[in-house]
Amino acid sequence: MHTLYLDLFSGISGDMFIGALLDLGVDAKALDRELKKLALDGYHLHVGRGQKSGIEGVKFDVHLEAECDGHSHEHGHAHPHPHGDHGHAHGHSHAENRDFARIQHLIGASALSPWVKEKSVAVFRRVAVAEGKIHGMPPEKVHFHEVGAVDSIVDIVGVCVGLELLGKPRVLAGPVTEGTGFVKCAHGRMPLPAPATLEIFAARGVAIAQCEEPSELVTPTGAALVAEFAETFAPMSGLVARKVGYGLGTRDNRTRPNVLRAVLADTAGTDADGHDWETDTIAVLETNLDDVSGEVLGHFIGTTLAAGALDVFHTPVQMKKNRPGVLLTVLCRAEDADKFTVRLLRHTSAFGVRRTLAERRKLRREFVTVKTEFGEIPVKLGMLDGEIVQAAPEFEVCRAKAVQAAVPLKEVHEAALIARIAAGKK
Repeated sequence: MHTLYLDLFSGISGDMFIGALLDLGVDAKALDRELKKLALDGYHLHVGRGQKSGIEGVKFDVHLEAECDGHSHEHGHAHPHPHGDHGHAHGHSHAENRDFARIQHLIGASALSPWVKEKSVAVFRRVAVAEGKIHGMPPEKVHFHEVGAVDSIVDIVGVCVGLELLGKPRVLAGPVTEGTGFVKCAHGRMPLPAPATLEIFAARGVAIAQCEEPSELVTPTGAALVAEFAETFAPMSGLVARKVGYGLGTRDNRTRPNVLRAVLADTAGTDADGHDWETDTIAVLETNLDDVSGEVLGHFIGTTLAAGALDVFHTPVQMKKNRPGVLLTVLCRAEDADKFTVRLLRHTSAFGVRRTLAERRKLRREFVTVKTEFGEIPVKLGMLDGEIVQAAPEFEVCRAKAVQAAVPLKEVHEAALIARIAAGKK
């Protein structure tokens, strides 16, 4: 399992992220083929090598074909609207207005992989939540302007595709560095960081440090991407670089090269050809309770799972003064730890919550649909080093088929497993 380290000494944007991935070896033609699975037209990609302050790397651009009449709106040019990509004064004057639901549908209806769909929507959701907070409205009612434009959609989905083509490495990032000064956006002339950028990092709990560069270094698109993928934001530690790539911006900065440095590395002391499992970092929240009823616990588990927790469970324990009690545990995304800590304190009898961060190792997942005598049933496969080590038919589908056919649930479940094995031998 390789690690991708993003050095944010000069900020980050979507196009610079893709440029860095291409410089690390992602195939540009494969990227283009995948992006064509989106129902988007009126653009073409341009990939070229160049230099910024003597640093050679890859410049990635989305060229809008309707604007090839001499009024270029490529990445890095100034425009009078919000939320463009690197070097923009936040915008695209011909951007199409799309809301979160339309973008979700666009991505969901495509032939992109389930992982790319999930991650792309998650990145857009971060922007929607940030904009919703700024404008005082629910995320689902937020209308994207420039982040909904063709080139920004290509940037966000393109980064997700690029990471998948790179083997879905574990992503780490350096401390976030932003410039100083002001930026023109739909909210008026605002100080850096831009409002959406600040909200995105605030929601994730990421610290921002400003440098003396008098311009925007981190765009909202770049912020949402790194907030979604990076497990930590800290100096490089214990990494052995295998390859270094540079994604080039357009602006000529005064104090630092306008580049994103990406380091593909192995963790020191591990096998360079290690397992291909997926990794992430989650928060583990715990509290000991001896004065809560089973009804309250049951209600808390149900509502907390519905609120987005990864898992919730309780374990019998013996507490002080030999009183029986329960250890209530909530597993959640690291950036959601505060939200679920508040939930534990408000909805149980807890006076305190213990919090730790834990690394997970997860099987890579694929989904197949098998044909059985009861109908088609989706089966989730767990993959390790190219081998299927787990197979789990979807429970709710099996249950519905069992009820429909008036047969035991285990009969449908076994039929799905047998069909999966038979399909694998073909």
